[in-house]
Amino acid sequence: MTNLKSTSKVVGVIGSDGFLGQSLVDVLRKAGHTVHTYDLFPKSAHTFHVDVTDVKSLRGMVASDVLVVLAAEHRDDVRPLSRYAEVNVGGAQNICLVAEELGIRHIIFTSSVAVYGFAPPNTSESGDINYFNEYGRTKYLAEDVFRTWFSEGDEKRSLTIVRPTVIFGPGNRGNVHNLIKQIATKRFLMFGDGENVKSMAYVENVASFLSYSLTFEEGLYVFNYVDKPDLTMNQLVNIIRSELFGRSGTGWRLPAVLGVALGYLFDAFSFLLRRPLPVSSIRVKKFMSTTQFSSLTDNSGFVAPFSLDSALRKTIRHEFIMTSSDPTKGSND
Repeated sequence: MTNLKSTSKVVGVIGSDGFLGQSLVDVLRKAGHTVHTYDLFPKSAHTFHVDVTDVKSLRGMVASDVLVVLAAEHRDDVRPLSRYAEVNVGGAQNICLVAEELGIRHIIFTSSVAVYGFAPPNTSESGDINYFNEYGRTKYLAEDVFRTWFSEGDEKRSLTIVRPTVIFGPGNRGNVHNLIKQIATKRFLMFGDGENVKSMAYVENVASFLSYSLTFEEGLYVFNYVDKPDLTMNQLVNIIRSELFGRSGTGWRLPAVLGVALGYLFDAFSFLLRRPLPVSSIRVKKFMSTTQFSSLTDNSGFVAPFSLDSALRKTIRHEFIMTSSDPTKGSND
């Protein structure tokens, strides 16, 4: 059990106006904390512009009890590749420098399960670091920057590193949204037996855990964040279809080998057309793979406010039903 403190705090959030940031700010304020918001692209008049690669802009922040770092370069099409290191690693160094100047002793940093790469099923926080791209590499290097900040301080410092799996929820346009959209528009085909497992995390649950992390005693903590129990692809598709259409099942299904062959065919078309297509061999293989992680969050005493089933249904209703009288039309992208 993690030792806890319960009191209202002054919290600075870097990356406050992004998908996770907006949910976190809402959770923090409802919990009674005073929140100062910072973002590279402010969406609110109350959010201050901050660029983590620019120390001068970071020095415009006010002192706080806790600093939550959400800002990152995370898209998979960023060029040049050096941008990942510039933002994720250089940004972490700048944040630690300014935190030192402001006397901030508590940092919460959102990393990613990408640091594990293609990990074995149920990889825990002690799993091997085996990143395969610049995003995963630079997120892990950023973790090391924050660990150095923690180790060089006194015993009053606190660092919590949270590694979420894929995050979904209303407003997100990631893989989970794309899957729901394909099913809603009746363009979905199931590949393989569907027994592969996908770990996921609902945005409001992740935000609630980050807020809960404010209560930890001084020390260094590392958590994966996963909403349990994990769902197989069959279960995930079944929930989506039942919420959209009121019927269960997965619909049309193709054997795994045929799905991969179809992916290679789309790869060839993509090469000839010189533009990416929504289907590829890599996407098909990822769809049929297991991406599963375990987490120590249960040992912290945290209880997620939403079950995975209810979170999925809430997201579907918000994005594909409440926005249209015809769910097959999808949401407004």
